[in-house]
Amino acid sequence: MASLSTLFVAGPGGVMTDEVGVVTGDLELCTDLSDDGKLRALVRYEGAEEWYAITGASCVLADPRDHEPVHSLLHGLLHRPEG
Repeated sequence: MASLSTLFVAGPGGVMTDEVGVVTGDLELCTDLSDDGKLRALVRYEGAEEWYAITGASCVLADPRDHEPVHSLLHGLLHRPEG
C-alpha cells in the first residue's frame, strides 16, 4: 500500500467525513492506494491519532501513477484557508 500525506487548512464549512461529520481547522490529508487500485482519502486533525474517511472522496484508479496527481487535486480542493 502506498500513502501520501499533506497538511492543510480547511476552508469555510470544513471537510465532511463519514464518521464525525464536518471537521475544520488545521488538518492532515492522507490518501492510501491499495495494490488493487482502491484509493482511500482520509483526514485528521493535525497531530491527532484518529483518521476519518472524507465523504465521497474514495475511488478506484486505473493506473497507480495517478495517485500523486489525485492526492494533489484533493489537497487543492480542500486547502482553502482564505475561503
